[in-house]
Amino acid sequence: MKQIFFSILYLVSFSTACQSTTPTLVDYDDVVCGANRLALYLPLIQNKNVAVVANQSSTVDNKHLVDTLLANNIIISKIFCPEHGFRGKADAGEIISDEIDLKTGIPIISLYGSHKKPTKEDLNDVDIVIFDLQDVGTRFYTYISTLTYVMESCAENNIPVIVLDRPNPNGYFIDGPILENEFSSFVGLHPIPVVYGMTIGEYAKLVKGEHWIAESDKLDLTVIPMDNYDHNLIVKLKNKPSPNLPNWQSVYLYPSLCFFEGTVMSIGRGTDFPFQVYGHPDLETGSFVFKPEPNEGSSKPKHNGTECYGLNLTGYASNYKTNDNQINLSWLIDAYNTVPSKEDFFISYFEKLAGTASLRQQIASGLSEEEIRSSWQPGLDKFKKIRSKYLLYP
Repeated sequence: MKQIFFSILYLVSFSTACQSTTPTLVDYDDVVCGANRLALYLPLIQNKNVAVVANQSSTVDNKHLVDTLLANNIIISKIFCPEHGFRGKADAGEIISDEIDLKTGIPIISLYGSHKKPTKEDLNDVDIVIFDLQDVGTRFYTYISTLTYVMESCAENNIPVIVLDRPNPNGYFIDGPILENEFSSFVGLHPIPVVYGMTIGEYAKLVKGEHWIAESDKLDLTVIPMDNYDHNLIVKLKNKPSPNLPNWQSVYLYPSLCFFEGTVMSIGRGTDFPFQVYGHPDLETGSFVFKPEPNEGSSKPKHNGTECYGLNLTGYASNYKTNDNQINLSWLIDAYNTVPSKEDFFISYFEKLAGTASLRQQIASGLSEEEIRSSWQPGLDKFKKIRSKYLLYP
């Protein structure tokens, strides 16, 4: 009985620790990623036809994973790539065509657009799949949706999956509304909060364990864990996970600012500081002025060529020790209350990002940030209990 008590006490503290302590900011190289632990997974893929799910963030000691595997005489039959492509330069939502990698001659198959899930034909010459993408720990970041579809296809075709785990830079807290089934989409497939506090390896275990894919019991899943990582760390990513998250500050702000993508507001796409500002041409009282213009990763930015007035948050992340470990809703509420035309503030995409219709309704009806947050708590408490079963790190 004593052992059971201490196990329960451990799980409770484990699931809430990230919200009760100050996170520690560390460099990416302070963590030993799963991809760097070659001795743990090379024996599993020797003499097999390997498919790799990867992009520009899939590195081993500054060398791409694909090049590392080839140097170790691993047979790579094809590469699957997520949103933004294999080199990670495509716009959000841009359709990526299949191609051949010029350096290696390996076929690259896009898992985006109408082809989000590998087909049986895609996997005909594959013995095992290695999944290695740098996630940012938010429900609407699509790499976990790609993970889900890859896992499901592999389960259906009896192909093992190895996930090389990487740090979650927003893994130190859990927050946001739980996704409701009617709002399920590629920017949110599962009933989880916006910020779910799990690495991509832990999330793979969750998807399999909660039977969120077809034939989940058939999936042979291996997670190669990290070393020197825990959920109290803010890890400064070494490579851009996608074109409009250029630095750790943008990744830190992403859970709060991505809601603006479902509104008329700009979050700085088409500038040098995407996801570090927000604004609109009609907010002329804003303290910061910026003008979105086409650039790499944003060929048609919102409010292209028009001056936007708003708020510069580039220094906000530096105060991470004193900021609350939670999504900042005050910016969204303030923007809604400031725009001249509230009827046009939200667009239909907002419900997909929020995962619920209630958040728009709560803001429009004048609820405070504290009142909105309290409505999330029952769902968050339930999720934390589920999450605790699949954690690999304290």
